[in-house]
Amino acid sequence: MFSKGVPSNEQMSNNMACNARVIRAALFLGSCFVGGVVACPAGRAEAPIVMRNVTARTGIDFRHTDGSAGHHYIMETVASGLATFDYDGDGLIDIYFLNGAPLKGTQSAGTPKNHLYRNLGSFHFVDVTETAGVGDTGFGLGVAVGDYDNDGDADVFVNNFGPNVLYRNEGDGTFTSVASQLGVDANDRHKVDAGAAFLDIEGDGDLDLFVSNYLRFAYAMGIRYSWRGLPIYPDPSRFPSLPDMLYRNNGDGTFTDISSASGVSEPVGKGMGVVCGDYDGDGDTDIFVNSDGPPGNALLKNDGKGTFEDIGFISGVAFDSAGLVHGNMGVDCGDFDNDGRLDFYVTSYQTQLATLYRNLGDDLFEDVTQRTGAGRGSLSQVTWGCGFADFDSDGHKDIFFACGHLIDNIELLDDTTTLKAAPVLLRNMHGKFMDVSRSSGDGMLTKSVGRGMALDDLDNDGQVDVVILNSRRAPSVLHNESTTDNHWIQIRLVGTTANRAGVGARVTAVTDSLRQIDEVHSGRGYQSHFGTRLHFGLGTKTRVDRIEVRWIGGGVDVLRDVPADRCITIIQQRGRRND
Repeated sequence: MFSKGVPSNEQMSNNMACNARVIRAALFLGSCFVGGVVACPAGRAEAPIVMRNVTARTGIDFRHTDGSAGHHYIMETVASGLATFDYDGDGLIDIYFLNGAPLKGTQSAGTPKNHLYRNLGSFHFVDVTETAGVGDTGFGLGVAVGDYDNDGDADVFVNNFGPNVLYRNEGDGTFTSVASQLGVDANDRHKVDAGAAFLDIEGDGDLDLFVSNYLRFAYAMGIRYSWRGLPIYPDPSRFPSLPDMLYRNNGDGTFTDISSASGVSEPVGKGMGVVCGDYDGDGDTDIFVNSDGPPGNALLKNDGKGTFEDIGFISGVAFDSAGLVHGNMGVDCGDFDNDGRLDFYVTSYQTQLATLYRNLGDDLFEDVTQRTGAGRGSLSQVTWGCGFADFDSDGHKDIFFACGHLIDNIELLDDTTTLKAAPVLLRNMHGKFMDVSRSSGDGMLTKSVGRGMALDDLDNDGQVDVVILNSRRAPSVLHNESTTDNHWIQIRLVGTTANRAGVGARVTAVTDSLRQIDEVHSGRGYQSHFGTRLHFGLGTKTRVDRIEVRWIGGGVDVLRDVPADRCITIIQQRGRRND
């Protein structure tokens, strides 16, 4: 199977024919295939999840560009991610969209740039890019947000085709570009980057920076491809790979490149989406890196001292249950079955099911995609940004992912798929997933060309909303308007001896019949960032019996008998306050 583009004329023809047969067979088999209808548990009536497209009334006028002009440069296919975070500390989640830039041979009427929109409440946003100073004009691919200098303000790292950017938040609504002086710009005009993440690799209280690299590109390579006389994007295997990078925070405002010494540069794949989490529960943060094709996904196991070993192959996450390596895009982690272990969900190319890896413990994972129905809606599409979130607050994490092909003329070559596609919402029915996309409001019916995606509560009503960056188009903003009697709690962490943003901390929320875990991540999904403020659905429970926070670097805080339906801030060693 190919992951992106086409390896050869013969393989392209065979693949297209095979794709059509596989997808038609899947449609014929219907409920006998992975996506079979999952019935509700006996005696339990489920109120529908409702997602409304409210983009037109938000005031967001951003439009993405990938710098294309018909030359089919490969970086056009993988742009771009976005970030949702509270940049000004007012308690409302803001949105930062990455943008492409004109490539060789492209004429542009203006200068495309990234855009930051401040949340004014009630789904109204205002463009503050110029005043904030975050309008980078590079070719934006990935983004991560984290308080690298522990001053209480969210800083922003942008992974580019070309030099990277780090914006230091000055705490007054403005940012300063500091990547070159801090040593994290990786000033190489030939590198095509991907996801990024902040994490504390050794528990010293300072956030380090992991950067995933996709491939090396130069116009002089002259790599072009066509099929049936039509130009299409070349396969990534035709380009040299680049090792990923890890920068250690020196604690004095500078970073040191420790990529080789730490072991993260050992697996050299085509890096894409990234998520960092403590999958083995040993108190330190590990790194999952998607690969767009061979050698497969990397799972970098942390020894607690900031040295990593890739166990992707032996753990079972490098490939699917059939032993096949996918062309993977986005990745998120969450405990879908509430067994206390973080599982991974990975999106991929057309005819390759988005894959759910269940954590079995002891460094082992099982592909449970077909058993759970977690691949529904993904087979005929290219799938991108993804995430776990409890959209109906019933205490069980659902799955959301964005879709859209990367071959812009695919409909002339393959009648089993389309360029534009609607996103997919898989509802978690106690460990089994039901595709409720077509019955979940007009927001789930809007077709576009999704890339990065973010899940956050944009209006502070206790329900998780969605933002999708669409390639060459306006974004989609989906308001969660589900009507439910279920309760929830949201938790924001502030570290004192741990890193200020609480990145890597594990939170356990316990009611008498339900135990849930989650962690604070910086960078996730498809080259995006979201979910710093943790959301727990509580079902019918009006109080949380026990909340435990295990901080990176040591220390545990416990809160008891916490009322539901509110956002609380937990300050390390100081208890909580209501926001």
